[in-house]
Amino acid sequence: MLVSAGSAPDGSAPRGLRIGAARSVDRRGPGRLPGVQLVVGLGSARGVAAAAVVALLDGVLHAHGLDAGDVRAYASIDRRAGEPGLLAAIAPARLRTYPAAALDAVDVPNPSERVRAVAATRSVAEAAALAGARELAGSTGARVFLLVPKSVGERVTVAVAALLDAPC
Repeated sequence: MLVSAGSAPDGSAPRGLRIGAARSVDRRGPGRLPGVQLVVGLGSARGVAAAAVVALLDGVLHAHGLDAGDVRAYASIDRRAGEPGLLAAIAPARLRTYPAAALDAVDVPNPSERVRAVAATRSVAEAAALAGARELAGSTGARVFLLVPKSVGERVTVAVAALLDAPC
């Protein structure tokens, strides 16, 4: 249920946006949250298995009552642009990618020095989700925020950002 739409300064979910309750609602009917689109950020180790990506992604969406049909884009760091496991897991969708420097400039709630040592950015999944959502929002006035912080699986990390349509 959407109660308010002002996002916090760190890009986290607006107060009053509840996730998890939507699973029991017929998402095609009037109970669906109108104007909400999702962007999934993906971080991974080289050689990640598609099954590991699918398992974590499905688990995250299910745990938070989110519908895969609301995912508008997938995003990651540019060095994973050709990663077979990521590409197979999201097929036929396209993977949006961003340079490490662009991702490092995104303010995220869970930066990691360990990730920075490996990928030259403090965040991949959270930053890519937010960067992808901001790119899609463009100048539409849509609000962007991190809906689900990073979750770590077997050689893969997933985070989910959301875009809320601008009020009419």
